[in-house]
Amino acid sequence: MKKIKLPKRHKRLRVKRSQWPAYICLTPMVLLSLLPILYIVFTAFKPIGELFAYPPKFITLRPTFDNFRKLFEASENTVFPLSMYLFNSIVSTVLVVFLGMAIAVATAYVLSKKRFRGREIIFKLNTLSMMFVATAVSIPRYLIVKEVGLLDSFWANVVPMLALPVGVFLLKQFVDQLPDALIESARIDGANDYQIIWKIVLPLVKPAMATVAILLFQHSWNGMEASNLFINTESLKTFAFYMNSLSNSGNGVAGVGMSAAASLLMFVPNVVLFVMMQSRVMSTMAHSGLK
Repeated sequence: MKKIKLPKRHKRLRVKRSQWPAYICLTPMVLLSLLPILYIVFTAFKPIGELFAYPPKFITLRPTFDNFRKLFEASENTVFPLSMYLFNSIVSTVLVVFLGMAIAVATAYVLSKKRFRGREIIFKLNTLSMMFVATAVSIPRYLIVKEVGLLDSFWANVVPMLALPVGVFLLKQFVDQLPDALIESARIDGANDYQIIWKIVLPLVKPAMATVAILLFQHSWNGMEASNLFINTESLKTFAFYMNSLSNSGNGVAGVGMSAAASLLMFVPNVVLFVMMQSRVMSTMAHSGLK
């Protein structure tokens, strides 16, 4: 009997001497990028004395959970429970992520593989809309939400968040790379547009879809525009609005510590999601400009 050769174990990754200059240059940049994250974490655990210490200190010397305790104690004194705001945020964020990805990939497919009059103008308008910040278009968005009839409803947390121009832009760059012959062969086999998107386009643009999912999640989870402008009923507002209002309700000293704790609670889900999908995000950024 022939002996079965087992695959050799991979050797440990070693840094070559020729790569040292690159690591020496990149290390300070990585540390500078980590400073804002570390500042949020350290500030959330600082006691009151260190929050107002002069000169201010970056690292927490005596970490404490008092800021979180005060934050949750303040939430117990409100009319509506914290769980209600958290439920609104989770449901609305899940809807925004899945519906937003479906709309973005369908739009990218149409703009990339369909031929119709005005296609280039629509894509240019989508690219142009990336220049405007949310504050600049808040009044037109409010008028549109009002005319549609979504004011003071739960769907005001979802529908305005579904449009993501940068997501359509990234996905279109990926769909452009798909061979037209692949799409045509699927049509010859009897597949319609929905089947082509589901069985061909989606599996081939997974890195871009992961990036769009992260952007939609951050857009919805951190967004307070709907709760501030479109919704008056307190029971329909989101966790981000609740954390912001709760941390700002305290006066002076207490409000600063609660605000730091609330910022960390809002920040952690974004970091966890990005760490889980960072490889796909890097792949998207590397290939988004190629055709």
